[in-house]
Amino acid sequence: MAFARLAQVTTPTARIGLGLAAVGRPGYINLGRRRDLPAERSVEAMRDRTHQVLDAAYARGVRYLDAARSYGRAEEFLASWLDGRPDVRDVVIGSKWGYTYVADWRTDAETHEVKDHSVATYERQSAESRALLGDRLDLYQVHSVTPGSPALTDPELHGRLARLAAEGVTIGLSTSGPAQAEAIRAALEVTVDGNPLFRTVQSTYNLLEPSAGAALAEAHQAGCAVIVKEAVANGRLAAPEQLPEALRRVARETGAGPDAVALAAVLHQPWVDVVLSGAATTAQLDSNLTAATLRLDGGQREALAALAESPETYWHHRAELPWA
Repeated sequence: MAFARLAQVTTPTARIGLGLAAVGRPGYINLGRRRDLPAERSVEAMRDRTHQVLDAAYARGVRYLDAARSYGRAEEFLASWLDGRPDVRDVVIGSKWGYTYVADWRTDAETHEVKDHSVATYERQSAESRALLGDRLDLYQVHSVTPGSPALTDPELHGRLARLAAEGVTIGLSTSGPAQAEAIRAALEVTVDGNPLFRTVQSTYNLLEPSAGAALAEAHQAGCAVIVKEAVANGRLAAPEQLPEALRRVARETGAGPDAVALAAVLHQPWVDVVLSGAATTAQLDSNLTAATLRLDGGQREALAALAESPETYWHHRAELPWA
């Protein structure tokens, strides 16, 4: 599997990847974007910011980079960064298909992305991804799979994905919503010619929403690489104005930022291969990366575990976050 090359990197920060959702488009649901990004979010300004964060991440040892067709121009920005650094050959590149970006570079669009897991969308978007990333594409994931997705049941789509796997691209999926565990377990049952189709799972898992943990552990046990996204809950576990008191306390005790504590809590799970930083600034990235060597004691982990919400509460709150 192409994604398996990541296991050869042994530096602590290699367990932290960089997700480009926050810098590939002008609008997103992360808190604090008005503070983190320039007021003028032109294509050029966002490309420059993406390249700055990519430069910093690579210099600090990050080796997994994660994009998606729906992240505005994230694939384009990543491709131009790779083109400008031909000596960078040790990164692993992942992207996703299944959502189409439709906001036309506006933050006030009524709809920002449209979901469709059909064969037709796969054919169109995979061609778009390969046109930009070429043979640098190591991992291609179905974006935001839920239990009702045809990505779990459509044999024609499975056959197309298996053909891509035969070309050397690892096939994975990401999940979202309160039924992530159900989607993960269904994905583990999908086979083509007797072989498992999905070799990586990328899911939301954080101090507020840990409900997919047992299913992710099962995926890891079954041989899938596990990637965790939204470890700081779209900023809810980093924004100073709304930090849970237990997180504030552990941050004070460790001398680390609350974002690093939240990421470290995820990294303490033995089934996690990579947790994504969604940094929009190099300062955020630096703070996030301190999680790679941060150790939390049993009492601290127990106090943080008490922050968990019900999946329904968490995902309802996430759906209410404004695009900014």
